Parts: sequence; structure tokens; C-alpha cells
Amino acid sequence: MVETSVRAKAAVEVRGLTVRFGSYTAVEGVDLEVGEGEFLALVGPTGCGKSTLLNVVAGLLPPSAGEVYALGEPVGGPNRKAGYLFQQDALLPWKTALDNIAMGLVFRGVPLREARNQARPWLERVGLARFGDRYPHQLSGGMKKRVGLAQVLITNPRLLLMDEPFSALDVQTRHLMENLLLELWQEDRKSVIFITHDLEEAIALADRVVVLSAGPASRPIGSFAIPLRRPRDVAEVRLTEEFLGIHQEIWSLLRGEVQKSYAQQG
Repeated sequence: MVETSVRAKAAVEVRGLTVRFGSYTAVEGVDLEVGEGEFLALVGPTGCGKSTLLNVVAGLLPPSAGEVYALGEPVGGPNRKAGYLFQQDALLPWKTALDNIAMGLVFRGVPLREARNQARPWLERVGLARFGDRYPHQLSGGMKKRVGLAQVLITNPRLLLMDEPFSALDVQTRHLMENLLLELWQEDRKSVIFITHDLEEAIALADRVVVLSAGPASRPIGSFAIPLRRPRDVAEVRLTEEFLGIHQEIWSLLRGEVQKSYAQQG
């Protein structure tokens, strides 16, 4: 595997991970580390096992072989040190924005009144101070993503897992959400694993981008440090020569895997 970064102390360690679904091998022999405070993006063609890998780290899917450690402890069930933001909204339609944020704490045993008190500042932090009494059907797609992000972050997870959380948003809203994520992340630098099909998004957000091979039996084949200065504006950084050079370097590897994936589907 191509390696161009120096790793910090590991928050996540994946050793020899293999996941099979019947006779199909999704990922095989995966070794991967995520440093404490590192923002790692995983990219790869459709069906390469990105979400499978994330679900194993989250403790939602048992490995067929190999080991996974989060913050030095083996993952053998739901990873309570991790917060998970899914591609689809996970909001309760009968709860207001305030109560949906509070649910992140209620599900962990915090009394509702106390959870609401802690949720109110989060409404302001994600720019929804005036919308706490709105229900999900009364919110735009971007607003719902803000609620979902606050719902996860209010529990103060040390590890943040994100599975293409902004893919359904329009370009402008997506950029706003990416900048909000970076703003909140930079406050305490949680360890992040961010899955995306969008190489530009990966580069704009991450400290390091890892490329997965086409499936089946996918594995990491490239790891690229992203030396772009922080703080970043995700729209502006895309226009720099440095960004374009990094994109060309990673795409030269990723392109072949995308072509393999399309050939297998044909």
C-alpha cells in the first residue's frame, strides 16, 4: 500500500480484518489505523466495502476474521465510544428538533429535562436556535442534517463515524454542512472516519485520505496525507493549485479501481 503520512497514536486499529457474507468476501486482510484527533476519509468505488468497514468499527457487524480496537479496547459489540452519522436521517418524526437532539442523551440514560437543557446550546451551535420547536417534516434537508449532527455530538463521542452524511444535499448546502462540521471538529479534534464517493469532499475535509480497491475482497491500496492548511473553507480550498495537485495524485490511483468496478458491473 502506498503510504505518505506519519501516524499519531492510534484511536482505531484494524488488524487483518475480513468480512464475508456467505460466499462473498466484502473486505479481506484490512490493516488500518486512525490516529487520535485525525480526520480520515475513506474513498473507493461503489461496492468496495467502505460501509462494511465502518459498521465493523461501530460494532454493528462482527468480523469474519481479524481484530478491531477503539481507543485501545477491542470492539466486541456496539461501540459506545463512537457516534455514528448515517447517510439517511435518523430523526424521530414525532419529536421536535430540540427533542431529537436531546434523544442522543436520553438513549444513554440522561433524564429528559436535563437532556433538553443540554440540547438548547447545541441548537444554537448548529444555527437552529429559532427552530427548536419544528418537527422534521418542517425542516429542510440541510436543517435535518444539522439536527442529526448535533444529536451525535451532544454525547461527546471520542470517535465520530460518518457514512456519506451529506451526499443527498445540493452543492451549496453540502458546502455549508462541510464547513460546519470542520468548525465543530476543530473545537476538540475528535477522531473521525468519513466515508464518501466524492474525492473532492474527502480532500477538502480530511487530514488523510485512504483509497480502497474495487471489490470483492477490497483492501486499502493507498494512503495520502493532506497538507492543506487549517482552518479551511471547503469551497475556496478546491480552487488552489495545491488542492488540484493532491486530487490528481489520488485520482491517478482511484481511477483504475473505479474502472474495474464498472467493468465488473457490465
